[in-house]
Amino acid sequence: MTDTLTGIQPDLEADARVRADDRGHVFHSWSAQALIDPLPVAAGEGSTFWDYAGKAYLDFGSQLVNLNLGHQHPDLVEAIQRQAGRLATIQPSMANDVRGDLARRIAEVAGDGFEKVFFTNGGADANENAVRMARLVTGRRKVLSMYRSYHGNTSTAIALTGDPRRWPNEPADGSVAKFFGPYPYRSPFHSSSPEEETQRALAHLEQTIVLEGASTIAAVVIETIVGTNGVLVPPPGYLAGVRELCDRFGIVFIADEVMVGFGRVGEWFAFQAFDVVPDLITFAKGVNSGYVPLGGVVISERIAAHFDTVAFPGGLTYSGHPLACAAGVATFEVFERDGILERVRDLGARVVEPRLRQIAARHPSVGDVRGMGLFWAIELVKDAGTREPLVPFNATGAEAAPVAAVAAACKRDGVWPFTHFHRMHIAPPLVISEDELVRGLDVIDRALSVADEHAAR
Repeated sequence: MTDTLTGIQPDLEADARVRADDRGHVFHSWSAQALIDPLPVAAGEGSTFWDYAGKAYLDFGSQLVNLNLGHQHPDLVEAIQRQAGRLATIQPSMANDVRGDLARRIAEVAGDGFEKVFFTNGGADANENAVRMARLVTGRRKVLSMYRSYHGNTSTAIALTGDPRRWPNEPADGSVAKFFGPYPYRSPFHSSSPEEETQRALAHLEQTIVLEGASTIAAVVIETIVGTNGVLVPPPGYLAGVRELCDRFGIVFIADEVMVGFGRVGEWFAFQAFDVVPDLITFAKGVNSGYVPLGGVVISERIAAHFDTVAFPGGLTYSGHPLACAAGVATFEVFERDGILERVRDLGARVVEPRLRQIAARHPSVGDVRGMGLFWAIELVKDAGTREPLVPFNATGAEAAPVAAVAAACKRDGVWPFTHFHRMHIAPPLVISEDELVRGLDVIDRALSVADEHAAR
């Protein structure tokens, strides 16, 4: 059997070879090495990738929510090839055309008050360096971040992280304190409305600032929309309230846009949907779909000016790598030519949201659906009345089996899902066709019957 679109032929010998090399020599992240069996992937195109048996999967998680323009986008591939033929790499202390071009474009879409971009290799070191800037500018050390968050796996980034990946890495940066962010469906403040959740969450944050010592706090770091830990869209007024608290207490507001930047929710940056402007913006992933590692910090004029005559004590050998930046420039050109932001808003509002509302009404295992653009979560429960999660927090092994079974049903039907704890996330490439999007949602709809077996009716 040959896939006529890609020319992929089943190759079981290659499958065995890839598996053997992987199992014998690759040390995988976040994993007990003997307990995993990674899928060998032969090729990808658009919203689809293929294994060596020739089975196709709709990539409904954009790999790690980074493949915004899909697999093997011809414009990005061609930009990398062209740049490699002209200048494959150059040190960051020298000026480079594509690096400067991309920095200018990023600053322009970030909006008024942003002029400079510091490039990194990914999101974790973007957050590391943003915190470093905030500490140097304020002369303070402490940083506040949410319990439900993920900010990366370097020392300060993992300390900022709220989810259980932080636990075995402690102690890391000891100058981080946590607070509860808004989560209307499971309100830690016992709120009865989104407006009340905003009010109480801001009061909690203010109290945390006071008790931690406002004069000791350099920055508050927030994922504009919490990503892996829930696709938690901030309720009305919350981010504006955070901005006001930061202004009042002289604290730097860092917006982590690593997952939601560059079109994921139909905006260049997600904060632009909430009428608020942070001091620093961290990004990675969608800036060039991860074709070559790239991240960075967009710096407000006020903070950038601090370093006009004072050296910034940080840098990376591959900062603003020309191959990565060439793919980033091509990303901007594709977004503008193909109206990516507009199509994300349209598909989210016209296709995804109404379909997820229908799914929620039909399945007793669905407690909540929420999101924006092409970034949504389906929260799975045992009991819609009590809101008990389908599996326990941080479940593994047999306890996690119900969600694993839902994911397996999706994969059997040709959709590779993104699951985390008791949730399924909807985050396909932004170039997905409407037919593919509907087909993927159909598969998830059918797969949720497996979760319904564990839910009260």
